[in-house]
Amino acid sequence: MSNAPIVDIDPTAFWHDPYPALAVMRREHPVAYVPQLGATLFTRREHIVELEKRIEVFSSHQPQGLMNRLMGHNMMRKDGAEHLAERKLMLAALGPQPVRAHWEPIFRADATRLLDALAPRRQADLVSDYAMPLAAHALRALTGLTHMRWQDMDAWSQAMIDGIANYGGDPAIEARCHAATAGIDACISERWPVLMHGPEKRDPEVRDPEVREPDQSLLATMQRAGLPEASVRANIKLSISGGQNEPRDAIAGAAWALLAHPEQLARVRSGAVPWRRVFDEYLRWISPIGMSPRRVAQRYTVDGVTLEPEDRVFFMFGSANRDEAFFAEPERFDLGRTTAGAHIAFGAGPHYCAGAAASKSLIAEVALPALFERLPGLRLAPGAEVRFGGWAFRGPLAVPVCWG
Repeated sequence: MSNAPIVDIDPTAFWHDPYPALAVMRREHPVAYVPQLGATLFTRREHIVELEKRIEVFSSHQPQGLMNRLMGHNMMRKDGAEHLAERKLMLAALGPQPVRAHWEPIFRADATRLLDALAPRRQADLVSDYAMPLAAHALRALTGLTHMRWQDMDAWSQAMIDGIANYGGDPAIEARCHAATAGIDACISERWPVLMHGPEKRDPEVRDPEVREPDQSLLATMQRAGLPEASVRANIKLSISGGQNEPRDAIAGAAWALLAHPEQLARVRSGAVPWRRVFDEYLRWISPIGMSPRRVAQRYTVDGVTLEPEDRVFFMFGSANRDEAFFAEPERFDLGRTTAGAHIAFGAGPHYCAGAAASKSLIAEVALPALFERLPGLRLAPGAEVRFGGWAFRGPLAVPVCWG
């Protein structure tokens, strides 16, 4: 166990708002052991940006980690050549070029359909009525699980992220996670033979209208490359665990941030600030994925703290994105910030999120501009109280709005 200073937290308060405690850690103990989380936390940006690249010390390979045990051994828990090989397959499906050419038109069609249905209602919850189904529909297409209900996509994603953040060992949370992974496995099993015998192999008289020609989904891409089925299943679960909650929470959260800061929204409407800046500044301000765990592979000392092999470390992305040493007045949502693009909400090392291009497209190019264009007079509902929750994964619980 490391000799890091011990810092206690109130887990409930930390879930409701981790930023005050993280600010104290950055100032007083930037490398601190938190017994309530059973991990040593790195809270300063300079440490995380440097150390996340040192995979020989801070390893993603965590055989006993929650993600491995609950979801299978995916590429996020691999390092070196093994990680790179699977990452290349992910980028073949989700890189900038396929996103622009193939996926963005699908995202745009889904957003249009959802907003057309919402417009006559004059009121909605941006989380459950817009961000949640839009993210889920996008993820159904991206993964290839087009027959999955969007409601299941969201519920199973939430159950998995709750499970892999279940450092308190709540058995009910673990049981829900197991049920979710079983549901996903059943959907993969149903889809697997359809894609295995794709358009080029099937009887031309028997057509499956859901199979695109050629299918560019993650499932089809990994299957065609001959990746072992266990790895395919684990990587699909990984994509769902991060690919649903992050855009869901960022769409609804960024919309709330603009509505709660009308002077900032006016800058966007005038064209002075692009939507990509909104995306970057929101992810800096409220990081939907707030941390990434690592296993210490060899003895290592940093800032007087010696870490021992098998210690568990959390790189706190959400804290790094509010580091006063890098961001001026980091607690402010400020679209004039020139350093917004330097956030590390997607990571800072070789495990930089493979779905970043899809996320940027869905949120900044489609979801946010379409929302404010299609619903004139969009505003927070009178008396609405918007609460956020989570520290490993963070987002608004509900964003009640009205328009017209």
